[in-house]
Amino acid sequence: MGKVRMIDIAQKVGVSAVTVHNALTGKKGVSDDIREEIKKVANEMGYQQSQGLKLSDGERFINVGVIISEKFLDDYDTFYWRIYQEIALAADEKQCMVTVDVLKKNMEDYNILPRSVINNAVDAIIIIGELSHDYIKFIKSQVSIPIVFLDFYDKDIADNAVVTDNFYGMYILTEYLFENGFNNIAYVGSIHSTSSIMDRYCGYYKAIIQHGATLRDDWIIEDRDAEGSRIELKIPSHMPEAFVCNCDMIADILIEDLKNLGYRIPEDISVVGFDNFLATGNKNDNITTYEVNMKAMAKVALNKVLKQIKKPGAARGLDIVAGHIVEKSTVKKLNK
Repeated sequence: MGKVRMIDIAQKVGVSAVTVHNALTGKKGVSDDIREEIKKVANEMGYQQSQGLKLSDGERFINVGVIISEKFLDDYDTFYWRIYQEIALAADEKQCMVTVDVLKKNMEDYNILPRSVINNAVDAIIIIGELSHDYIKFIKSQVSIPIVFLDFYDKDIADNAVVTDNFYGMYILTEYLFENGFNNIAYVGSIHSTSSIMDRYCGYYKAIIQHGATLRDDWIIEDRDAEGSRIELKIPSHMPEAFVCNCDMIADILIEDLKNLGYRIPEDISVVGFDNFLATGNKNDNITTYEVNMKAMAKVALNKVLKQIKKPGAARGLDIVAGHIVEKSTVKKLNK
């Protein structure tokens, strides 16, 4: 019989691997009944509690801190929370520990360090998503441990990073629309909001330029305000044939807005998204999209920090993880 993993216990109990991790490591967020059941099942299955990856001569063990801004966590079923879960699973395979800190808005505004960092409880940090540049500079000035940025890159302040192929992913997705006979294509996303949305817009724009297509000002549609909060989408009076959305969540919102205006998807208007991820409760799980390989991104980020803990400066730089188009049913084939 092979080694019992947290994912095996999770499947047996019917909970997530992250819940198992939290239960077995004494972390909050698990009820007493579930915690006891998990411990019982783990014992019955012969699970051996990991002691972590040794730093040197068995003196201490590696604990990786994960930081996520609360603005990305409207609920526990978000894109970044799923990435954190993948990091936790990858850490279990590597026999090291993961500690998550949710960064409150006031912490970012007033330069307050996460508790795990203050307590020197972590050996490296993975920051998921884009934080304010001032806060990034602050946290880098306060720690000497490795920091890897996941799903965010900036050549000046966040060059040790792992990202999906935002530019070419959206370029390929927009090319897919041209190949299917579309010429009038709008983009939905506030391009100055995050580096990911900007990169995806640039990929879209490259395809538009190459095909000599029309790009109207009202076909670049804002989806969030300066604080990153969602805003009502402004549907253009002169409608395009298709919309390219910066993520599936926005594509889902757009589709509902278009349906309310009497448009049929994809018979009247085609829509594509990005991520191949929708939180529970969204209505449209049939969106043609570009799938982000969350599992690979998590593993690359974790391997990166583990190498840098052992050897500072190792594996530094930008790692780009490719995804692929997932064809579903929100694009009409005009050229057939």
